Amino acid sequence: MAVTRKVRRFSGGVYDLGLHVVWCPKYRRPVLGGRVAARLDELIRQKAEERGWEIIALEVMPDHVHLFVKHDPKASASYVANQFKGFTSRVLRAEFPHLKSKLPTLWSSSYFAASVGAVSADTVQKYIETQWERPWKRENRDAS
Repeated sequence: MAVTRKVRRFSGGVYDLGLHVVWCPKYRRPVLGGRVAARLDELIRQKAEERGWEIIALEVMPDHVHLFVKHDPKASASYVANQFKGFTSRVLRAEFPHLKSKLPTLWSSSYFAASVGAVSADTVQKYIETQWERPWKRENRDAS
């Protein structure tokens, strides 16, 4: 599946920001199965909708979560990750008491986050490095 560029607007500009976030239960315990996994999926989607973020892909594995989300420019990677982790931890531990008894906290304090774009880093680098090679730019540069 190819991800297409969907530019969004706000008062200060336009953006297309994607983030791949991965996080795990404490001690990487395989506690995310069955009803817990289904509810976690619902909660992640609920939080994304509440924030106006778009979920592109989501997989809940028994011992970790993979999320590809498009977010707004005011939200940092740590803010996005912590919004999902904090909200889901509170709700899941309230609804599934066995998660409280097995783990001191539901989620590990760490997470992985990487920016994701519609084009590769190599493409962006090449585009920037070749700016003066464009015919209309070369004329302006030579005139200066």
